[in-house]
Order: sequence, then C-alpha cells, then structure tokens
Amino acid sequence: MRHAPIDPQLFTENRRRLAALLPGNALAVVNANDVPPTNADGSLLLVPNSDLFYLAGIEQEESLLVLAPDAFDPKLREVLFLREPSEHLKIWEGHKHSKEEAQKISGIKTVKWLAEFPLVFRQLMCDAEQVFLNSNEHKRAASEVESREERFVRDCQRKFPLHTYHRLARLLHQLRVVKSAREISLLQQACDITEKGFRRVLKFTKPGVNECEVEAEFVHEFTRRRAKFAYNPIIASGANACVLHYNHNDQPCKKGDLLLLDVGACYANYNADLTRTIPVSGKFTKRQKAVYNAVLRVMRASIAGATVGKLSRDWLKESQMMMNDELLALGLLTKADIRKQTDDTPACRKYFMHGLGHPLGLDVHDVGFTTQPFAPGWVLTVEPGIYIPKESFGVRLENDILVTENGPVDLMAKIPVEVEEIEELMGR
Repeated sequence: MRHAPIDPQLFTENRRRLAALLPGNALAVVNANDVPPTNADGSLLLVPNSDLFYLAGIEQEESLLVLAPDAFDPKLREVLFLREPSEHLKIWEGHKHSKEEAQKISGIKTVKWLAEFPLVFRQLMCDAEQVFLNSNEHKRAASEVESREERFVRDCQRKFPLHTYHRLARLLHQLRVVKSAREISLLQQACDITEKGFRRVLKFTKPGVNECEVEAEFVHEFTRRRAKFAYNPIIASGANACVLHYNHNDQPCKKGDLLLLDVGACYANYNADLTRTIPVSGKFTKRQKAVYNAVLRVMRASIAGATVGKLSRDWLKESQMMMNDELLALGLLTKADIRKQTDDTPACRKYFMHGLGHPLGLDVHDVGFTTQPFAPGWVLTVEPGIYIPKESFGVRLENDILVTENGPVDLMAKIPVEVEEIEELMGR
C-alpha cells in the first residue's frame, strides 16, 4: 500500500449503501483479482479488484469478502477472509495483513483466514435465500481470460445449484458511479499529482528529447508523490498523435512538432485522466494554435454542458455539432460535407472519431449506467480532439469534472490549458 491510510468510514459507508439495496436474507460475495502471470515463473503486480477495494479497502491477493446483512449471527454479517501470514510468505513475498491490520483498514470486525472460508460460507449459504455474485460487466471488457470471480461463480453454483442467483455488478455499478465526498477528495488528489507531473514536463520538453524521456519525468513526479500511472501513458509527438492509443513512446520530439500527452496519476486506486497537447519548441504555429483553440472551445462548452439530467448520447451530439462548426472554420470540412452527414456518421467524425468522455473513478473507464442521465456525484472526463494525419499532428484536450446540482465542477481547473500560459511556462 503505497498511499497514505484512508479513513475506513469510506468503506463502511459503501458497505452500508450496498446492504440497503440487497433484498431480505441475501448474501453477496466479492473476490480479489488474480495475480496475472507472464512467462516462465514470472508474474505482474496485483491490480486490486475495484469492487473489493470499494467495499473493504483491501489490496491483497486471494482476499474475499462476504456480506450477509440478515445473518442470524451478527458476527457473520460482514466477514473478510485473508491469506494467513507465515514465515515462508514473509521471507518470499513480504508482509501480509494481520487480522488487526485488516480490521483497521476495512472497518470490518470479523476477519478470518481463508482456511475457515468453506465452513463459514456453507453455514451462511444454507441460511441465505438469494445470492449475489460478482462479475466484470463493463460493456467493453475483454473476456478471453477467465477471472477469479468467474471461477468462484462456477464453483458456487455447482455446490449450491438450488439457490437463486443474482448479478451483484448491477448494484455496484449503481453505487460506484455516484462518488462520495471522500472519493472526490481522493480523485482530486490524483488530479493534483497529475498537475505536478504536467508542470514538470512543461519545463523539460524541448526539441531532441525522446518521448520515453518525457514519460520518465512523469514517472519521477508520480512515484515521489506515492502515486503511479492510472494507465499506460500516451506520449505522442508529431504524427504519432493521430494514433488514438499510441503506446510506443520511443520517438524523438522534433522542432516544430506538437506533443500529445494523455497521462493520469492513480492515487489510492483512484484515477485521474488528463490530456494536453504542447509545442515541442515552446511556441505554437499559427495553424497549430487555430486547431488547438478550436478543441479548447469545444472542451469548455462541453464541460459547461455536462449538467444533471443530460444523456451521454445527447452530450456527445452537442459536441459533434460544435466540432462541425470549428472544422468548417478551419477549412477541414465544407458545408457540403455537413449537409451529407447522418445521425450515425456526423461530418466531424473524419477528424473527431472517438467519444467525448466516460465515467472516472476506481477504474479509468469506470463502471456505471451510461444510458441513464447524468446525476450529481458523477465524475466524467471531457476529451474532444482534432486529428489531421495529412498535416502530421493532432490535438486532444481533456479535463475531469464533477457533475453537481449547481453545474459542473472542473477538478483540473488549475492545470494549464490556455495557449499563452503553456507558452509562457515552457519559455521559462
């Protein structure tokens, strides 16, 4: 756990909110993620399961949470199961949570070792009438590799075939999309660390540096502030910026080019998501500045348009209509192009081909029902762009915002974005 301790009341409240959604005499289970293997006997670092962290603050492998709010024994209404520490584990893998430490982190009073799970779980299952099991139900999730949760679901249904099973993800998506004040504070901290990294890069970037050297500046700033990358960073100079998910980060930054930076810090498992586009030489050309300011106008208007009650698809459509006007003024579209557009293929798609934004939180593309209207507590990215392969550059700008009853709040309002400010800071 690199980050500072978190008030366990965050997790206690999240469990209370979930329990309020469960029907009578129900039971819910959440597993840790697998430790992902590589080659030979290698493995990657554990990525904490977002749902388990949301409910218990636990980031340790093989952990398992069982919630049974109506259990006859009050001690079994919230039970956290962990790997039992041993001298062998201490030598080879390092420290594992004691029961007392897990209680302090999670606010859960009953912590047991995994060896006790089969007996306790059978006891709870025999009394439960409805069972909520978890799965990754993000609409764009890759599902080729079977997860720990999927193995557990299959095993549970084999052992207890007569129970009534439900999808826990439907409830967790409903809860997680609305961020509490404590969560917003952690998201703001991730945004603030991202700002520090970006300001460092503004001072560092100049013709001749490699994209990987720019990435290293972010690494330095994030690591020293107890954070990590929220996702693999995109450090794309020149024409590389026209590759939406460019990941090579290995080319020199040339004089006169623009450098697109899509980078975010992850602090305490909460993620920031920033995009900025800066001039390698410290000054935008007239053409670059015109395209940049067009994207900036669409971003600012889209931030203002992220209001309670709006549907994501309508929000996107508004941005596309604005982008049509900007591209027309830039000479990239004609009025004939706009007349030919359809609802499914807006004219701007040739230069702005991706979505406008997504929910943000414990996952970069966070869970939530994006077919529902925006509600207070939603945190969204706002990321319009214009990509011009024929001119060997692209511009994308992205801020993270909080939807409130009183209008959107920009969590990245302090991060430089105006042309003049970026040029002034790079000029130093």
